[in-house]
Parts: sequence; C-alpha cells; structure tokens
Amino acid sequence: MASGPEVASSYGSMQHEELSPAVWDARRRTLALVEDLSDEQLFGPRLNIVNPLLWEIGHVAWFQERWALREALGHRPMLENGDELYDSSAIPHDVRWDLPLPSREQTLRYLLQVRDQVREQLRAERYSKDTEYFVRLVIAHEDMHDEAFILTRQTLGYAALKPAMPTGGVACASIESHDAEVPGGGFSLGAAPDVEPFIHDNEKWAHSVEVRPFRIAKLPVTQREFARFVDEGGYQQRSFWTDEGWQWRVGAAAEQPLYWRGSKHGWERRHFGTWVPLEPDWPMVHVNWYEANAYCRFSRRRLPTELDWEVSAAAMPDGRGGLAPGKRRYPWGNEPPTPDRANLDARAGECVAVAALSAGDSAFGCRQMIGNVWEWTQSTFHPYPGFSADPYKDYSQPWFGTHKVLRGGCWATRSRLIRNTWRNFYTPERRDILAGFRTCAL
Repeated sequence: MASGPEVASSYGSMQHEELSPAVWDARRRTLALVEDLSDEQLFGPRLNIVNPLLWEIGHVAWFQERWALREALGHRPMLENGDELYDSSAIPHDVRWDLPLPSREQTLRYLLQVRDQVREQLRAERYSKDTEYFVRLVIAHEDMHDEAFILTRQTLGYAALKPAMPTGGVACASIESHDAEVPGGGFSLGAAPDVEPFIHDNEKWAHSVEVRPFRIAKLPVTQREFARFVDEGGYQQRSFWTDEGWQWRVGAAAEQPLYWRGSKHGWERRHFGTWVPLEPDWPMVHVNWYEANAYCRFSRRRLPTELDWEVSAAAMPDGRGGLAPGKRRYPWGNEPPTPDRANLDARAGECVAVAALSAGDSAFGCRQMIGNVWEWTQSTFHPYPGFSADPYKDYSQPWFGTHKVLRGGCWATRSRLIRNTWRNFYTPERRDILAGFRTCAL
C-alpha cells in the first residue's frame, strides 16, 4: 500500500475523532444535493460540461473506497466492476451515460457502505499519520464534487438550494477607493510544508519571488459594471478580444453572458430554474476567462496574475513601503472562515453584494478574496519549481499548460477546503462555473 505525503502542521493535525465527523459531513452534503432530484434528473442530458449525476455520486464513493480503503489499508474492492464504472482517469466523459450503472438505490447504498467502512477504520484508529493523508484527500475530493453538483443543478435549471442564511441579512459596508496600493518586495508564493494539514501537489512548495508594486481593485467586478460592457457593444468589438477569445465568441455565438436575457425591465439572469432581475451590486458570475479578459481591455485594465492575487490576499505591509515577512493563511488572518468574513458553504445559496463582509478584508483592504465567486487570474496553470505529483497523479499534472488559474473559492465552496494558497484551474472557455474576477491597473 502507498504512503501519503507527510505534512506537518502548526495548526495541528486532525485527530481521528475530528476526521470521522468530516467524512460524515461530506457524505451528508452529497446526499442532500441529490435527494430531491428524480431518477430522470439524476441521469440528465448528455452535455460536455456536466456528468450524469448518478455516475458522479457513484464516482465519489468509488474514489473514497479507492484511496481511503484500498490504497491506504489494502482492502479488496467492494464492487467487482467498480473500476470499470467509476475511474474518471480511464473512462471518457462521453461514455459515462452509456455505462451499466447501478440503480439509484444501489448507488446510494454504496455511498453509505463506503462511508461507514471508512469511519469504522477511523474508530479503530488504524490510520497512521501517512494514511490520514488519504482520508483528507477523499474529503477534499467529495467537497469539490459537491460544488460540481451545484453547478450541474444550475446548468440544467434544477431547483435552487434552500439557503441557511438569506442574503438579506448580510450587512454591507462602504469602501473608500477603487484600488489597493500593493508595494513591492520579497514574497513566498505557494504553501509551506509546516502550515497546512493537507495541501494539493500544485501548491507545493512555497518559493521566493520578487514582487513589483501594483494596484488591484478592492472589489470584484459587479454585474452593473459588466452590463455596461455588454450594453456598449463589448461582445461585438473585436479589439477587446484575444484571437482565441474572439474565435470562441464567434463559435459560441456569444452576445451576452451565460444565463442573461433582456426584458422590458432590463437584464435578467437565470438563478437555477428561475429568472430574476439582475442584482447590480453583486459580483459578476458565470463568465469565462475570455470574457473577463475582454472586459479588462474595455476598461483599460488587466487581470491580476496569480502572484498579484496571492500577495493581495496573504501579504502584509511592513510600514516602510514594502512587504513584511510571512503571510496570512486567509485574507483576514489565520483564523478559520466565519459567516461575517466569507460567503462559503452554500449558506446563502447565492452570491452577496460586493460591499458585504468587510470583516474578511485583506491587509490591503481587498474584500471577498475568499468566497462569493472564484476569481480568474491572468496566469496559465503551471507547476511550481520542483513539482512532484502526489499519489493521485491525475489531479494536477495532466492539466498544466492548458488551464487558467482561479483563486479564492465561491459561495458553494466548503470552508474547510479553501485558503490563500489554493489553486483552482479550468480551461478558458468554461463559463458555467461560479467564477467572476477583479482587475488591476495597467
């Protein structure tokens, strides 16, 4: 059996009694996201940006079994043909609708059986420090798929989630200037080995870089601001688009953002299965990298690099015109996310206004760098110096050079998943994801 990467943590390793509730909570969330859907909805139409949900929830259970039981502890497979059904590295996307999938009842039973096996092993304390890595891996994997289930519900126009914290109760605070002034200096980009109890291979390892001074928007671009780009013909003006971006726009016949439509009262957007008036002060969401970049050209701005983003979120001024040593785990400090700092965990069931959650501001006054919407960066996804793939080798390595980096998480991201060093990545044409952006001065 394989060993997971050993990662020491100044925040303390999860003990077995803490890991087991996290396993339970992740599975509870998975089940809650599909329990109201019909068998027909669980199968869904054949699209290139979503999986059949019946396949995907089975994949979540299989992945947990594959790494937390089979790889970590040497267990035999629970399903005779599980690898042939659920191994996403081996099964092309297009054929997942054609597989002889187990029924809904069988799939849900498999989800519970695997969960219970993992928790039984945790109760028996048979996990070493090394193999705890695999439990953390499957929790993170399930949390990410739960976010994907929410995207699927939006893509297919299924019912919205019931919010635990309605957005009307989220207070907004004024913010003085458009840009934060970030000084230059030395900075350590990436994750340090003595900080996080679990990190992905693409965050390894922290390495010294030199930062030049720059100015970055304190707030994400709003729907009101993006509507001006649309209304002034931004989708029709070739000069705002890269060659690849224009090719995408023409091929997709994109004249406006995904899920937008005009009405006699102005722009509306589709929120899951319902059309609602555009919320002007909410962050722009469901735009791809090409659209974000075109808006920046229209505004005579640019997208931040991922270095710009992480410095703005994690660094601190030294009081002498430079950057102080060290970095923060989150924009506001090292304490875990709370509802007054970040819109996470699908509590609100949607975005909140960009002026909300001032308690989550970074040291430079940048707001909502964690939660609400993922933020596109200018950067192409590449490995950090000295990269070495972790045991789950297909997480990062196959996507280097073809994807763009996003940072910060969104309202559907689990709070235990996100941190300043987290690197998400998607191809630049994807606009179904809960992604927006902020801009930098040229």
